[in-house]
Amino acid sequence: MKLISLIIFPVCAWMLSFTLQRTLGQSTLKTFSPDLQFDNYSLILKDQRIFLHSGEFHTFRLPVPSLWPDILDKIKAAGFNAISVYAHMGLINPSPGVMDFDGYRSLSALYEAARLAGLWIVLRPGPYINGETTAGGLPHWVTSQIRSELRTTAADWNAAWTPYIQAIIGQTKQSQISNGGPVIAIQIDNEYDQEEGGPYFAEIEALYRDPQSGIDVPLTHNDPGMLNAFINGTGAVDLYGMDAYPQGLVASNLSIWNPIEMGYHTYHEEANPSQPWYSPEFQSGAFDGWGPDATGYEDWRAVTDADFESVFYLHTWASNAKLVNYYMLYGGTSWGALPYPGVYTSYDYGAAITEARTLTKKYTELKLQGMFLRSSPEFCKTDWIGTTSSNLTEGAIVPTGPPSSPAFVTFLKNFDTGAGFWIVRQNDSTSLALSSFKLNVTTSGGERLTIPLIASSIDLDGRESKVVTTDYAFGSKSRILYSTASIFFAGSIDGIDTLFLYGDSNQEHEVALDLSGNATSTIKNDTHFQLSSNVLPSTTIITVKSGFQGLIPLYESNIQSIFFADKDTVSTFWAPTIAPTNSSDPFANYWSFGTNETVLVGGPYLVRSAVITGTELALRGDLNASNELQGTSLTLIAPTIVHSLTWNGERVSLESTENGSRIRTGRISNTKVSIPVPDLAKAAWKFNDSLPEVQADFDDSDWVVANHTTTNIPFPMYYGDGRILYGCDYGFCENVVLWRGHFNATGSEKSVNLSINGGAAFAASVWLNDKFLNTTFGNSTNNANVIEETDEKFDLPTNALLVGQDNVITIVQDNMGINEAKPVNDDAKSPRGIRGFQLNTGNFTEWKVQGKVGGYANYPDKVRGVLNEGGLFGERQGWHLPGFNTSSWISRNISAGLPSSEAGVGFFVTTFDLSMPKSYDVPMSFTFLEPMGQPYRMYIFVNGWMMGKRVANLG
Repeated sequence: MKLISLIIFPVCAWMLSFTLQRTLGQSTLKTFSPDLQFDNYSLILKDQRIFLHSGEFHTFRLPVPSLWPDILDKIKAAGFNAISVYAHMGLINPSPGVMDFDGYRSLSALYEAARLAGLWIVLRPGPYINGETTAGGLPHWVTSQIRSELRTTAADWNAAWTPYIQAIIGQTKQSQISNGGPVIAIQIDNEYDQEEGGPYFAEIEALYRDPQSGIDVPLTHNDPGMLNAFINGTGAVDLYGMDAYPQGLVASNLSIWNPIEMGYHTYHEEANPSQPWYSPEFQSGAFDGWGPDATGYEDWRAVTDADFESVFYLHTWASNAKLVNYYMLYGGTSWGALPYPGVYTSYDYGAAITEARTLTKKYTELKLQGMFLRSSPEFCKTDWIGTTSSNLTEGAIVPTGPPSSPAFVTFLKNFDTGAGFWIVRQNDSTSLALSSFKLNVTTSGGERLTIPLIASSIDLDGRESKVVTTDYAFGSKSRILYSTASIFFAGSIDGIDTLFLYGDSNQEHEVALDLSGNATSTIKNDTHFQLSSNVLPSTTIITVKSGFQGLIPLYESNIQSIFFADKDTVSTFWAPTIAPTNSSDPFANYWSFGTNETVLVGGPYLVRSAVITGTELALRGDLNASNELQGTSLTLIAPTIVHSLTWNGERVSLESTENGSRIRTGRISNTKVSIPVPDLAKAAWKFNDSLPEVQADFDDSDWVVANHTTTNIPFPMYYGDGRILYGCDYGFCENVVLWRGHFNATGSEKSVNLSINGGAAFAASVWLNDKFLNTTFGNSTNNANVIEETDEKFDLPTNALLVGQDNVITIVQDNMGINEAKPVNDDAKSPRGIRGFQLNTGNFTEWKVQGKVGGYANYPDKVRGVLNEGGLFGERQGWHLPGFNTSSWISRNISAGLPSSEAGVGFFVTTFDLSMPKSYDVPMSFTFLEPMGQPYRMYIFVNGWMMGKRVANLG
């Protein structure tokens, strides 16, 4: 691997209210194809209701398609059944008439990878996507070549996006669910919040709905708030959704939670009651901005942690949402010129899967939620019955300790089956206290119970939410009367109705059900457990007392298996989908569509897949290399046909546990490996100067003459002679752009005024001939105190003037991306360049400009694409590319910096080997040990890919 671095400079009430907007249990069906329908409850795919449980993943932020299956494996393993994906017009359509779906821009590769993983896709191709990307995902050529207002019905804007959407249609129509593919919805534009957008939306929708397009999935929109956008009237979409970021996007105090938003369900019933309730973006973190006040992604991971997911995500379920997408589930890297000025290179987002593709505690909580949703098909068709109030005894909270109003309850019920879901949280959603209570419920048999009947209470330990279930089905023959314990898995394994319950070890839990079959294992009354069979007719109550840790079978028979584990133990479990072998069904890997077969596996860091061939179970997955060398313990609940087990191809011995339990155990051997990490501080670095443009003999004759006198960028010049010096007008929008202004000196030139615009936190350095004048730079402190343009006077040293000769002002400008295109304005037409230029006397004779080789029309690197590099000399010469011969360069340690004490531009290059053992995934990062505040900027190229920008004096 080669590394090349270049340095450039609520009311307290206790009961439930029945206020309903429609007849319970009735639905209104809308059909798109025989395979795709929806009603007011949920999506119906291939005649099955689903809860769309989705996570956002932008493939262009992981520009290695061979790594996409890794992310998809991890998403599927957490119980998700879908991903939401932006397509980036600026990458796919980099110049007029060019559509590039190669490499990391591929949609077909994504569709096939998702289908094989068993994940549905909601495609969000824009044309505008936002996503904290430069120009919000619009191509840079659009920002300068389109005269009219963007994101409107203007003819030239329509002509710009129409070929792109046609290309998206061409890439997607064969991959819709009706054709055996994963695509089930397409979003129109993004977060458009102005009424003026209706006709514009209608134009895009007409293209998709053209009978020749072949598109037969719902068209959606994500409203950025409760704005009723595009639900009715011109431009109305098929399926409306609303984004929600309850903790905001700029943190002022990370230790304080915002309270729950109480209006979701009411808003849905008023806005679009005939559709299922959809959140296309629900907060899973936040982006982070440049500057010393930047939050940092680990802080964002803390404020949107597992507790946040428990409370806020279950509250979304409580609003009766049946389509939810978490933004982001994996954030990745905004490499090259992808970011808009408000974010830096990392787009980790504080997400459940880190930028380095590792799993977090947030991921574990999502897995527990995902497995419950996957196990609970009855949850897909629930009516919202009500929430805690004061006029109904159904659902009354019975406090068993302080406070007097300990919990808030929402009751959802499936009227087809009678299943009840009681979602409970603290009455004060931000409370850190311990709340204890019992819950009055009525079961489908008419029993009015105050549960739990034996245990002392239901407990909420601070920021925690739970789903209490009644009349809940598991397997083909069994049903819970009630459970205060949480459900990890409910279904059938080996034809046996299987229920896997869990709960915190410091709390009590209880389940009541009819035990059936010939028992082979039954829990005994002891310190941790109590069986009560004489409290309710034909019902056994199993109480788990506080203090239990581990996994135990509560009851096993030829009909039922019921297990319980504490939360820490269940967190190590996985339930991989086992697809039928040699199946031609394109949906073979989709849970409940191609298969309902699984095994339960506890212990490993990750279980990616499971295959049963004859009597052998083959598991594939990951172990944490930090585990002790004696190996990783494995716990297995599988069909009795399984007699042998392999882990990544290696045999694992299985042992049966006592008392005839179906639980078996084994140990996966760990192999000690040594993974040397290159010490870049001690590496052999080579150096070369990359600013010949300030030398007297530099020839800029092949540079572009900047002589435009008109522009489509609606920002006037501050001052000058009428020439427009905006980089995008000349095709140079990305990263570093250089300007050279020529003038004939008389000797009376004392200063030059320059107004330079590069976006928040930009910088530009200025030279007169070879004499450095100064650096001007913008500012951002986590998107506050933003300065994206400076207007300064630069004094011209008389000893640097060449009187009677051609003199050159050279400006090296580091652009920070293009602003996003908010609706009905032209922010994306950012004037990146020089908005004013004036000598104190005399005029410039000529201006020249240079950016990335070929601009946005003829750039040579089609692999990495238009946004990878800029216009520095070394980039134009290919110094950042693998294999460039640096043997003639001087040796210089990177810690020594540039040879000159003044500003400059230099390339530092080193190579190193990575000794990675086969079959190991080793996340690596660049770590800077020096404190912030150093006056330099750095671009980091790895094998030609610009994977990082560091602004050391800013953040």
